[in-house]
Amino acid sequence: MRPLEGIKVVELATVLAGPEVGRFLAELGATVVKYEPPAGDVTRGWRLANEDRTSSISAYFAAVNAEKSYEQLDLKSEDGRRMLKELLSDADILLSNFKPSDEEAFGLNPEELRTLNPKLIWGRIRGFASDPNRPAFDVVLQAETGWISMTGTSEKHLSKLPVAMVDVMAAHQLKEALLLALLERERTGRGSCWEVTLEESSLSGLANQATNFWMNQHVAQPIGTAHPNIAPYGDLLPTADKKWAVPAIGSQSQFVRFCMLLECSVLAEDLRFRSNVDRVTNRTALIAELSQYTSKWESGKLAKVCTEEKVPLGIVKSLDEVLTSDTAQDISVHEKTGGRDTQRVKSFVARRI
Repeated sequence: MRPLEGIKVVELATVLAGPEVGRFLAELGATVVKYEPPAGDVTRGWRLANEDRTSSISAYFAAVNAEKSYEQLDLKSEDGRRMLKELLSDADILLSNFKPSDEEAFGLNPEELRTLNPKLIWGRIRGFASDPNRPAFDVVLQAETGWISMTGTSEKHLSKLPVAMVDVMAAHQLKEALLLALLERERTGRGSCWEVTLEESSLSGLANQATNFWMNQHVAQPIGTAHPNIAPYGDLLPTADKKWAVPAIGSQSQFVRFCMLLECSVLAEDLRFRSNVDRVTNRTALIAELSQYTSKWESGKLAKVCTEEKVPLGIVKSLDEVLTSDTAQDISVHEKTGGRDTQRVKSFVARRI
């Protein structure tokens, strides 16, 4: 028996963050019905250029809407709003991502829902905490919460994260809230309303970049894959077979071992590189020196030797290499979604040991 079997979820959310929460609940056994507006979730049409245009769903839609059933519900009509209240009268969880003005127009507010169903748990996702009625999409949040300013290689070559990471972070925040709400309801018998904003979730994800600024007034700049506090960490080092090696040297002993296995121990004694702070300060020279040595190694052999010597290092892999691996296949799910054969990664990958 899966943990959330018997839990009834009404999902009104669209796009990614809210539906990702619904997918998580479905994977844990909840019965999730996705009620879409007459036009359908917009992501049904978010297709790759070479994707089948005759299918009712896209690969994007399938990524976060599997294991659900689908219905249409027009909340702009009186009948649709009346039907929603009937659905919520015995539901356990409601998921939504409406702007406040739409929420009001659809007759949704915490007090009325508590009266309708005291046990109902409402999880809602908003966009900007600073302006709740402003339309919010991931790339806009990445721009306005600092991510794009520090992602890329220079101010003229900025980049965004290639996954809608702000939505993913917000979804994880709301998952935690709903699990806490279910635990609280088990103890008190009462439901609750929880709200997560994309803006605050994105800011929360800034982690050490936030403390770097608040404690040291350091404004992160786009430095590619490198780490502002550690070197060599995330820097790209060439290999003989035209791959990129990515070290994650977090201690002095690791740096010394790395230099030893590369047969460049002299670098560990170089005054420019004697400590982590020295290496961060002289990062350009350090990477130039190390590159001369790593370029003599085949990537597979370098990774193997580093692993044996307990030196953290990875080789940049393309997505096809990654997703055909045994590990990726172990957390993938094959199923039919909207009548189409689909394959996706699991939302919930924790294992009971």
